[in-house]
Amino acid sequence: MSPLRFFPLRSRRCGISARFLVCLAFLFCAFSSPAQTRWSIAGPAGGDARAFAAFPGQPDHLLLGTTNSWLYETTDEGSTWHRLVKLGAEDGLVLDSVVVDSADPSTVYVGAWKNSDDGGLWISHDRGRTWTESSAFRGQPVHALVQAPSDPSVLYAGTLAGVFRSSNGGATWSQISPQGSREIHEIESLAVDPVHPEIVYAGTWHLPWKTTDGGETWHNIKQGLIVDSDVFSIIVDPVHPSTVYLSACSGIYKSENSGALFRKVEGIPSEARRTRKLTQDPENREIVYAGTTEGLYKTENGGKSFRRMTDADVIVNDVYVDPRDSNRVLLATDRGGVLASQDAGVKFVASNQGISERKVAALLVDRTDPDCLYAGVVNDKKFGGVFRSTDGGAHWSQWGSGLGGRDVFALAQTDDGVVVAGTSSGIFVLDPPADDPPPADGAKAADPAGASALGDPASWEPRNTIANTVMKTITQTHMSTRVNIEKLVQAPTIELESPVNALDVSGDVWVAATNYGLLTSHDKGATWQGGPVVGEGNFLSVAVDGNNMAAARADGVVLSKDAGQSWWPMGVPTMLTRIHRVVFSPDGTLWLGAREGVYYTRDLGKTWMWVDRLPFRDVDDLSYDAALKRILVSSRSSDQIYAIDPKTMTWNWWQTGYDVVLIRAAGNRLIAASLADGVLMGPHTAPAESNPASATNAKE
Repeated sequence: MSPLRFFPLRSRRCGISARFLVCLAFLFCAFSSPAQTRWSIAGPAGGDARAFAAFPGQPDHLLLGTTNSWLYETTDEGSTWHRLVKLGAEDGLVLDSVVVDSADPSTVYVGAWKNSDDGGLWISHDRGRTWTESSAFRGQPVHALVQAPSDPSVLYAGTLAGVFRSSNGGATWSQISPQGSREIHEIESLAVDPVHPEIVYAGTWHLPWKTTDGGETWHNIKQGLIVDSDVFSIIVDPVHPSTVYLSACSGIYKSENSGALFRKVEGIPSEARRTRKLTQDPENREIVYAGTTEGLYKTENGGKSFRRMTDADVIVNDVYVDPRDSNRVLLATDRGGVLASQDAGVKFVASNQGISERKVAALLVDRTDPDCLYAGVVNDKKFGGVFRSTDGGAHWSQWGSGLGGRDVFALAQTDDGVVVAGTSSGIFVLDPPADDPPPADGAKAADPAGASALGDPASWEPRNTIANTVMKTITQTHMSTRVNIEKLVQAPTIELESPVNALDVSGDVWVAATNYGLLTSHDKGATWQGGPVVGEGNFLSVAVDGNNMAAARADGVVLSKDAGQSWWPMGVPTMLTRIHRVVFSPDGTLWLGAREGVYYTRDLGKTWMWVDRLPFRDVDDLSYDAALKRILVSSRSSDQIYAIDPKTMTWNWWQTGYDVVLIRAAGNRLIAASLADGVLMGPHTAPAESNPASATNAKE
């Protein structure tokens, strides 16, 4: 083995410099190869769904675009889904425009966008097995894409630069809106006349436009519209093309003279400002669905009046109506995934089996049952909260009642089985449940209006009372003399409302790292004591080892040796620029995950050692697993994860194929939380698989 190299480091401790050593072990032994078992996506089902497309003559065969670069496919009209392809090299592409060629169903077009300077157009000629990115739109956000009903070789695409046309099935494109136009740009929606492919309607972020000659000339069709309205959706009646519906920030409009004059439709309240999608019933053209950011609306009288069909907090991005049976309606929604109705929108149920687009921020494995898993999600409001599985991730049930749509950042469990959640606003507890509700990942388990918490058998209860004691001067009579004395008194109680980033409830004293500060509880969360430490809040992580506690902010670590009654700054290596996590191993070693990698100290900060040769440095999460006896390490910037033996300093590693938030062990297998793919199930593992590569502790 190569000789060790020692480097003196400076440590931050109350502004006083000290010398610390970091051991850089030059590891030349071969790494263990990553396990070959494929990591699989386990759910919870749901997430953001954006756009549908049906194969001509096959209404059961649908494609679904999402907000995470993935295109899904179903052959049973949404009862089950599977991932078809991930487009682009990175996550986060919004697949808002999906078109299946009406003349050649083997050809599929997908327009995507990510931000103002990223996106593109992808084309497949074999039903989605292989894809080619169009060079004409590489790096351009494509917000709209349509095919001419009367001439399938003609397509139109809308970008931030304007309107583009292809007359050869997408092989080549040319811009038909004036280049550099200060009006016809930022195209959000397109529609083509059903008979004349040269008649095109274009909705921009500033009113609608129309061409009747394939783009040679354009004229504004704003008559009757409230000015400065973003135009999100345009539809043209396939039988009576003079009838045009248009949605904008200011409401829904209808024209009966091909856009020469619009009138505002009544029935949509003013707060439902964004109508993202209009869809006409193919059997009854008097029926039009309006998918809005305030729920689904429906008219049955050609727009004379609308009524809302779902709760207002359902955000609808697309509506699909089965051409064989218009009672069958599908919604693509934010957070709730796909909702399905069999009665023309009266009732909806979730139809997400196989769709996994959740952002999981917290994972918990039950102390007594490794098949019992809890996942905390963010961004999903009433459709999120906490999900629970009792069969190792095969099925999940939503446990969100009482959380009020809060994001869940941390999950922990007491020795007697009580589950505690740290949320975007406060701390909540859930007593051990007796039975699960029906699983939330299939069509049989959802709220009829896509609105409730899916029938939780138990509800989360808040535990947010901060009851501090303070020293106060009071006057008392002592031997006939009035004297002032200092006495501890109860301060007015306050309610914790800040984000809770980490929890440890494994001992008699609970501790929480919050944006407000550090809090401890001696009565199982009934009351909390604490607040800012050294005048600071924004704590990200906390670790407990008996009476020793350590808590991390981005710029430092504080230590307590009396179970949180007093805290003081701990010295940390000076080169650290951002700290993310701290954790104790059973021998009292404190581990630290930071932007610069993994560090550990066996003497509570007097000396620090650096774990060299990990391929990634920006460590976001550390945890210790008592069954595996390993430190689990992950980074959001890498799809690799590590399990380090703290005694021998050897490790295993795996490549998940997904960006990982954190990892945990569930029995003899690993599970991970991902940035946008839900819970991941990893390979079965055992301590005997450890890598022979090792590091030696530093000595002064």
